[in-house]
Amino acid sequence: MSQITTDHSTRHLFSYPKYWAECYGTAPYLPMSRAEMDALGWDSCDIILVTGDAYVDHPSFGMAVIGRMLESQGFRVGIIAQPDWHSTKAFKALGEPNLFFGVTAGNMDSMINAYTADLRIRTDDAYTPDGVAGKRPDRAVIVYSQRCREAYYKTPIVIGGIEASLRRIAQYDYWSDKVRKSVLIDSNADILLYGNAERALVEVAHQISAGHTIAEMTRIRGTAVLLDNVPAGWTEIDSTRIDWPSKIDAMPNPYEYKDPESQSCATDRNADADPQAASPIRIIPMPLHRKNDLDKDTTYIRLPSYNKVKSDPALYAHASRVLHQESNPHNARVLVQKHDTKEIWINEPPIPLETDEMDGVFDLPYQRRPHPSYGDAKIPAYDMIKTSVNIMRGCFGGCTFCSITEHEGRIIQSRSEESILKEVALIRDQVPGFTGTISDLGGPTANMYRLNCKSETIQKNCRRLSCVYPTICQHLDTDHKHTTQLYRKARMIPGIKRVAIASGLRYDLALRDPEYVEELVTHHVGGYLKIAPEHSEENTLSKMMKPSISSYDEFKEMFDKFSKKAGKVQYLIPYFIAAHPGTENSDMLSLGLWLKKNKFRPDQVQTFYPSPMALATAMYHSGRNPLKKVTYKSEKVSIVRQIEQRRIQKAFLRYHDEKNWPLLRQALKDMGREDMIGDGPHQLVPAEKKSARHGPAPKRPGGKPSTAKPAGKFDARKARNRP
Repeated sequence: MSQITTDHSTRHLFSYPKYWAECYGTAPYLPMSRAEMDALGWDSCDIILVTGDAYVDHPSFGMAVIGRMLESQGFRVGIIAQPDWHSTKAFKALGEPNLFFGVTAGNMDSMINAYTADLRIRTDDAYTPDGVAGKRPDRAVIVYSQRCREAYYKTPIVIGGIEASLRRIAQYDYWSDKVRKSVLIDSNADILLYGNAERALVEVAHQISAGHTIAEMTRIRGTAVLLDNVPAGWTEIDSTRIDWPSKIDAMPNPYEYKDPESQSCATDRNADADPQAASPIRIIPMPLHRKNDLDKDTTYIRLPSYNKVKSDPALYAHASRVLHQESNPHNARVLVQKHDTKEIWINEPPIPLETDEMDGVFDLPYQRRPHPSYGDAKIPAYDMIKTSVNIMRGCFGGCTFCSITEHEGRIIQSRSEESILKEVALIRDQVPGFTGTISDLGGPTANMYRLNCKSETIQKNCRRLSCVYPTICQHLDTDHKHTTQLYRKARMIPGIKRVAIASGLRYDLALRDPEYVEELVTHHVGGYLKIAPEHSEENTLSKMMKPSISSYDEFKEMFDKFSKKAGKVQYLIPYFIAAHPGTENSDMLSLGLWLKKNKFRPDQVQTFYPSPMALATAMYHSGRNPLKKVTYKSEKVSIVRQIEQRRIQKAFLRYHDEKNWPLLRQALKDMGREDMIGDGPHQLVPAEKKSARHGPAPKRPGGKPSTAKPAGKFDARKARNRP
């Protein structure tokens, strides 16, 4: 099989010669119907994108970004949004694409979009007109891809977006409670693009337009492909087991004669499968790979196979640990995982976009509105972000329960100040009904803009899972001056009355720059600031890779000081998670008492949601901690699996809700902590009050006590649970 070997991993996004169809110009909206194609003078689409979201032509919606990006390369791009998946009719609406179908579930994973953490069906969908639920199938990438294949069997299918990205290898599936195969196999797609996929997608599009097949595209960064055999000439780091023994020489059989000249020390297990291989594969056990000088460009790591990880949770945790250690695009190696007779070949992560490339992506000609076909229907996700600006991508926090790092990477990719301020002005001029308030300048986090490693050499060699845990790395630039300056310039733009910050704040970083905190608190907090300590107890925080609660206390002190200086009364709204791996009921009790002591009565609380490929999900499935070396005797992690137990832990967060008191009283009794039941300031929930009755209750004719209360009498049953 031929292979495209030219390295375009750092080629500038906008340096490719444009496809011939650029002569058609820019579409006002990417067409969703044949009538729109006719109006544009198109006889066909070069690329058709299928998405589980409504089409909103805005840079916060993935399909708009991808569509406009491909359009800028000269391709004619059509969109099929939220198609009826019960037949192929909707998938044929725009005809057969000349090059390929691009398939995504949308901005959210379709399963998380459809089900709560308690596996209840959600009643709305923020990415659908009028918030109507049920407009996309479960496992949308698989379903959409299969319908595309049915509609046009020979047309290549490229899958991407967060749902495909987080399912690129064998992954634990919370909804079926089992390990599933890579979505690349289940979807019958040709290639999978993971992470922010502009580089890979532009390369794939130009290669297909040049007449190459996807089967030739085995070495494009940020992609995963299916192979029959791994290529010859590579070195394999064998990471398929976790119990490598020390060197033991095999005991010879004294009754067996072997001709010494016929023996071979070759270790190529694929030699028989590929007899024409010019160079055998060299295999090195994982414990020994550091003792060998290996060429990264011709070295891959073999993960335990799908058949192994689906039946061995410890191996699953080990595979998860290895994958996360290979996330730095500058030193990551190819990963390979056997799925039955096929090999999933996962190329290195994409090289992050440079600032001018980020600007180019966000400066594309978006209409910044939903497609006109939706009429007056409200799309909740659009209403939420229509006056917000995304200033950066990526997150180096590495929180184990979060999928941002797995999808967008740890290296921060930032836009220029000029590009951001230009978008603020566009919002002012283009968004209908704009009131003068920018709802957010942020991204995955509010305050990682332009924060990166001080040393390019160190960054390229680093394998830390987090730049801020267990402590903030000494090589990390924590100076927020660029963000502070951006805030000041944004609020000085004519017509802008207020710039709010709604993205999550990494407060342990903010503590390093009091000037930034003062700017934030004085001008960009509207009474409340949301932050996420997630828990109070070190036992849980260590499994989350989150800082100590003392960092929160320190930040609150600074927040209150600057609020008072500004003459404002403002509050922090902390977010917490229940039932995270490593959390005992005793930890939740301590958190509940901390909340009560600090007079917090949270309304919106979370139960841990095991999203695909997250490290915390590996903990949940395996009961082991992949933050450390995994062995069969390694650290066990306590897991809360039963829905009822998960609800108990969640109830500790809402200790003030009298509906939870019976549940909490019983839980406290089971824990032997009845001392926490009572009306004292250091107790969590009040004791159950006995009904006030005078004399025996009147009896019904059948002899049973009546439930009717005497007219005008006080009903103690209604009052007994009042605080």
